[in-house]
Amino acid sequence: MPEKKTCLIIGAGPAGLTAAYELLKHPEANIHPIILEESDMIGGISKTVEYHGNRIDIGGHRFFSKSDEVMNLWKEIMPLQGAPAKDDIILERTVPLAENGPDPEKEDTVMLNRNRVSRILYLHKFFDYPISIKPATFKNMGFARTWKAGWGYIGSAIHKRKEDSLADFYINRFGKPLYEMFFEDYTEKVWGRNPSEISPDWGAQRVKGLSLWKAFTSFVTKPFRKNSKKTETSLIESFYYPKKGPGQLYEEMARLIVEKGGEIRFHSKVTGIKLDGNRVESLTVNNKEELAADYFVSSMPLKDLYEAFGKDSVPEKPYEVATHLVYRDFITVGLLLKKLKIENKTKTKTVSNIVPDTWIYVQEREVKLGRLQIFNNWSPYMVKDLENTVWIGMEYFANEGDELWEMDKDKFIEMAIDELASINVIEKEDVLDSTQIKIKKAYPAYFDAYKEINVVQEHLIGIENLYCVGRNGQHRYNNMDHSMLTAIDAVKSIIDPSSFNRADIWKVNTETDYHEAKKEEGV
Repeated sequence: MPEKKTCLIIGAGPAGLTAAYELLKHPEANIHPIILEESDMIGGISKTVEYHGNRIDIGGHRFFSKSDEVMNLWKEIMPLQGAPAKDDIILERTVPLAENGPDPEKEDTVMLNRNRVSRILYLHKFFDYPISIKPATFKNMGFARTWKAGWGYIGSAIHKRKEDSLADFYINRFGKPLYEMFFEDYTEKVWGRNPSEISPDWGAQRVKGLSLWKAFTSFVTKPFRKNSKKTETSLIESFYYPKKGPGQLYEEMARLIVEKGGEIRFHSKVTGIKLDGNRVESLTVNNKEELAADYFVSSMPLKDLYEAFGKDSVPEKPYEVATHLVYRDFITVGLLLKKLKIENKTKTKTVSNIVPDTWIYVQEREVKLGRLQIFNNWSPYMVKDLENTVWIGMEYFANEGDELWEMDKDKFIEMAIDELASINVIEKEDVLDSTQIKIKKAYPAYFDAYKEINVVQEHLIGIENLYCVGRNGQHRYNNMDHSMLTAIDAVKSIIDPSSFNRADIWKVNTETDYHEAKKEEGV
C-alpha cells in the first residue's frame, strides 16, 4: 500500500467538514484528513447555540439545494422524518414522511420537513417575500404607492440601466419606487452601505431570477402547475431542517469523521503558512506548532489567509487586495417571550396561533433591526416550552469596532427590546429571558477591494496543493449547499486531478438561476 498522505483542513464549518467527510469516503486514496478549528465549536456560522434549553440558529439555515449531491449528503447524515413532529401532532398537520424514517418524538438524528413562510414588515404591515402580485399587496401599499410603483416598473422595463451597482440591479427588476420601498433600507442595514456603492455581483448571486414579472407570472400560473415538473419557483416553499438546528447536523458529521479515522483539533488557529514556490509546505498553529501535509484545504477568510502567508511570501497585488477585503459582522439577540403582540391573520395554523414566519425582514426605517427569526416555526424542538413561550432571534449587522459592536451587552439587549416594542411586535413586559451572540466576518462584502478579487483568485489557483472552499474561503456569499459543493469539488480534484480542474472550484454558485430556485413537481 502506498504511503499515507495528509490533508490539513482549516475550519470546521460546512465546507471544512464536508472536505474531511468526502475524503474518508475514498479509502483507496489513502489520505488522512485533519481539521484545524480555531474555536471549540462545530459548524462555523452554521452552528447552533443553546441557551437555557432554547436553541439559536445563527442567521437561519434552510436545508435545500438544487444539487442532488448535497441533498443526498444531508439525508445520508440525518435521515428524513418518518413520523409527525411535535407541532405536526398538536396541529394534526399532514407532512411528507419518509418510509421507515425515524420518529422525531423518539429519536434526535432526524431531519424535519418544514414549510417556508417569509414576509417583509413595512409600514407596520406584512408583505410577501419576495414581493407578490396580490390584492393584499396593493391594499397594504395604498393607491398612491401602488400607482407610483406600477409606473416605476413600466419605466424600468422600457429603459434598462447599465448595471454598475446593486441599486441598478434591483431597479431594473422592480422599478425605482419598489426598490426604495422594499430593498434600499434593508440592504443598507445589512451592509452599512447604500446599494449604489455595492457591486451588482451580490444581487446576481443572492437574488438572481427574481423580478416583478416572475412574481406576476408565478401568481397567475400557480393554479395550473400542480402536475408540472418544469415550474421554477422564485423561492422554495418547503425545506428540510435538523430537529435541533443546523449545528446538530454538522456535529453529527464531525462525529462520523472521527469515527471513520479523521481528526478534529479544536483551539487550533492557523497563524502562519509556509510556501515553497507554487506549493504550500506547512502551516503554523497557534504561533508555535508547524504541521506539514500533502494537501491543504482552507475555509478561513481570505484576509486572514494572506496575513498568514505574510507580505514577503506572496506577490504584492493579491496581498494588498486580500488584506483590504471588507466583512460585515453579525449580532443576534435571543428573546424568550410569553407571547407576541403581532397577530396571526394568515390561514396557516401554528402552535399557540403565533405568526407562521420563519423569517421576517424588517424594512421599518426607524429601527436598526434587520431581520427577525421565530425559532418555534423552524423546529418545535428549538424551544424548551413550545406551547407557552415564543423564542425569537433579532438580527443586527455591524462592523467590528463600530458603535453597535462595542455597545455594552445589557444596553444592546435593552435597545433591541425597545425597538421591537416600538414597531408593535412585542410588549416589553412579555420578555422572560434574553441573550446576545456576536459573530465576526459573517458576510463577505461586495465593495471596496472586492472589485479586484479576480487578482486574488488567480494567485490562489496558481498554488497547486491549496484548495479554497466555503463562504469566507472564496469571499463569496455562498449558502451552505454551495459551500459544501466547493469542498466536494476540491476532494474530486485532490483524488483525481485529471477528472476535475482545480480552477472550477471557484465557479460554484456562478450559474444564472437563483440559489433557492429549483424545478420541482407540484410547486
